[in-house]
Amino acid sequence: MSRLVVVSNRVAGARPAKSGSEGGLAVAVRAALRERGGIWFGWSGKVLARDYDVPNVAEVGRITYATVDLTQRDYDEYYKGFANSTLWPLFHYRLDLTEFAHRTWAGYQRVNSLFAHRLHPLLRDTDVIWVHDYHFALFAERLRSAGCKQKMGFFLHIPWPALQVFTALPMHRDIVKALCAFDLIGFQTKEDLSCFQDYIRREAGGEVGRNGTIKAFGRVLRAGTFPIGIDTEDFAKMAAESGESKQVHRLKQSLQARDLIIGVDRLDYSKGLINRVEAFEQLLTSYPENRGKVVFLQINPPSRSDVADYIEIRRDLEATAGRVNGTFAEYDWVPIRYLNKSFSRRVLAGFFRSSRVGLVTPLRDGMNLVAKEFVAAQSSKDPGVLVLSRFAGAARELDGALVVNPYDVEGVAERLQEALTMPLKARRERWRSMYRAIVENDVTAWRENFLLALQRGSRVH
Repeated sequence: MSRLVVVSNRVAGARPAKSGSEGGLAVAVRAALRERGGIWFGWSGKVLARDYDVPNVAEVGRITYATVDLTQRDYDEYYKGFANSTLWPLFHYRLDLTEFAHRTWAGYQRVNSLFAHRLHPLLRDTDVIWVHDYHFALFAERLRSAGCKQKMGFFLHIPWPALQVFTALPMHRDIVKALCAFDLIGFQTKEDLSCFQDYIRREAGGEVGRNGTIKAFGRVLRAGTFPIGIDTEDFAKMAAESGESKQVHRLKQSLQARDLIIGVDRLDYSKGLINRVEAFEQLLTSYPENRGKVVFLQINPPSRSDVADYIEIRRDLEATAGRVNGTFAEYDWVPIRYLNKSFSRRVLAGFFRSSRVGLVTPLRDGMNLVAKEFVAAQSSKDPGVLVLSRFAGAARELDGALVVNPYDVEGVAERLQEALTMPLKARRERWRSMYRAIVENDVTAWRENFLLALQRGSRVH
């Protein structure tokens, strides 16, 4: 069996985190590397005064953890700049927030080349290379230029934008040309794949075959959909055992038998957080019987706190939540609990299980695993209801959710009321359908499907 080389922006610690605190993706990648042997390569998370010629390497069993530090310039131009101030907002349809700067594009190219150069000496001819996400779109092209002929796959965790949006990026052709140096490109949804194929046909002058084959820029490759999942059974087990958690016990006590609506998101403008708070406000306005009886808990772990747009969204969200609380709160009831802090996955599993409604309403999202975690956490006897944005990739799989347009504040409020009043039989039927889907398509199935397609060149969808 060929060694696996995983390339991602951040690398999990060489020693696994304690049970319940490590994400499903990290667990799945680590399991694959243990089974096959290989390398997990990426940024160390450190910003230093200078870079070094060799990666930081730690060997644990059959896995080599290799990381590269960034200089302040590289961090500003590559990570904070082109990756998160250009590609991230553009791919989430926020052209108004997208920065177009040749300086950051130069930094992105430089760091992709630097990382490829650092990885190259560690590779074997028989390795299979799996590159993750928008940080490393140029990676295969840089390795091919160095003479690497290994099989290389790329998985995009975020959406791929429509042609009219993507071509606003001045260097769009350079990016797609570089992506075509991979052997397999994976997307979350058929819509993402269709947008990419549209670019190949209409902008690159390439060909798209029925079996997923793409011919463009002198290369033949394949592209398909591989919707990512979660570690469903482990998460469900954590939720079922959550009654032992002090935090979950405190939450239940504080609710005093009120219904809980929960949202958990990184603090990011793509998550539709202001719209969500306004929808809850509309719920209290249009359906006043909920006042004093429903609590909305919104948890936002801090994210990219040194980026101006994220500072602004936090300020606006706090102001909006404060206004709603100021309007509706009573001496014994505060409608919105806003927490700008992180919790372990084990605690979140318990919070989800304690909730009547999961409110997941991003304006644009590649998949959104919180939606799947909410479903996994529910009790089969008395499950909660998922209210889910149509613009999350998860909406393609979770057919039991109440699907909403997050821009329609009144419409979301109506679905919240429907969720809060839904009979038990309907809740169970909806939950069973969704739970089957996330068990069958868990994170292990996602990983194996992608690697099988990459290694064998099998048909993709």
